[in-house]
Amino acid sequence: MLHQIDTRKHGPNAENMAEQVKTCVHCGFCLPVCPTYQVLGEEMDSPRGRIVLMKGVLEENLQITDALPYLDRCLGCLACVPACPSGVRYEELIGPFRALPEVRQSRPASDRLVRLLIENVLPHPVRFRAAARLGIRFRALGKLAPSSIAPLLALLPDRLPKQRRLPEIQPALGKRRAKVGLVAGCAQEVLAPDINDACLRVLARNGVEVVIPRNQGCCGALALHTGAADQARALARNNLGAFPRDVDAIIATAAGCGSGMKEYGLLFKGDRDEDRAREFVSKVRDVTMFLDELGLVDPLPALPRPWKVAYHDACHLLHAQGIREAPRRLLRSIPNLELVDVPDGETCCGSAGTYNMEQPEIARELGTRKAQNILAIGAEALAAGNIGCLVQIQKLLAASGHPLPVYHTIQVLALAYHSG
Repeated sequence: MLHQIDTRKHGPNAENMAEQVKTCVHCGFCLPVCPTYQVLGEEMDSPRGRIVLMKGVLEENLQITDALPYLDRCLGCLACVPACPSGVRYEELIGPFRALPEVRQSRPASDRLVRLLIENVLPHPVRFRAAARLGIRFRALGKLAPSSIAPLLALLPDRLPKQRRLPEIQPALGKRRAKVGLVAGCAQEVLAPDINDACLRVLARNGVEVVIPRNQGCCGALALHTGAADQARALARNNLGAFPRDVDAIIATAAGCGSGMKEYGLLFKGDRDEDRAREFVSKVRDVTMFLDELGLVDPLPALPRPWKVAYHDACHLLHAQGIREAPRRLLRSIPNLELVDVPDGETCCGSAGTYNMEQPEIARELGTRKAQNILAIGAEALAAGNIGCLVQIQKLLAASGHPLPVYHTIQVLALAYHSG
């Protein structure tokens, strides 16, 4: 029974976890939309099955080690949330459960080591850039990588793009219509710095002044994904103080960052910074949502030739934030651009934060399906709203023998402005 869950033992989120467990009526609507259930066909690899497992662990009727393999295979894509007729907030279960100290301590030493590397390298651009350069050289020399880091090396590009220092303030062009703060991101700044450059150009052209705080850091989403709640809270607390309070919005260009920051209310529940966190969350906007709400100053110029572009829904944009139409409206406003949806587009590509490093086989299966669906519609390029998706899909398109250019939605808008 749920009253057997010791909320004092399991920490501040245990009461909310117990409520979400109770909300699930085990109807099964989540099964067909769950990517791991699609691939593996196992009840325990579905949201409904995982909720049963979490309940068993919380009530101390099940050993953590028996539940962990199934829970670790969860992508955290949240496709189950909009599909659930009972309103189970699955994100308020899987993240807090992974953060339980007894769960983190129960993983094998090799898994803990990989997570420790992820938590201490990826959120720090300087460290990640240095590690990526070393990894690219290691791979180029044909060295046999340890199995634990081989999936990470496989995702790295052949060379890193040139870095440039972002300005602290990007003034608006013409009359200022809004002032926003920009989340610079971590992995994105290393792997695709042009996304932020494109964002600054497009926002400035639309009368938006952009502030990029020097003392901001990782949003904490990667730490939340791996269950490092204390680290996530420390990173988040830094950002609460870094961004000025007079901005109209806090802009994210990575769906994972936007989704992670929108969890600050839960992360700081009962904390001294809870009110500040809720104020912060109220201003978080994905860049496409912000531009769609603000409206473009002028019509976008026509592209020099017709261009067929597929749009991929990043899970943490579509499922976690409920943003579907805003990026499509912006892309469809570009003359000569034909926007096409990817078949089975609501299913995860397998990137899912650090999932393609932790569960590479399942991630590869999902990514291969996504690449095949993109190629089936004859697209000339792909647009998406998350750096992890872009890296994952680009690699698997190339592996299929049919590489395509991939762009963030904001980069496509910047290309359109440049063409005019």
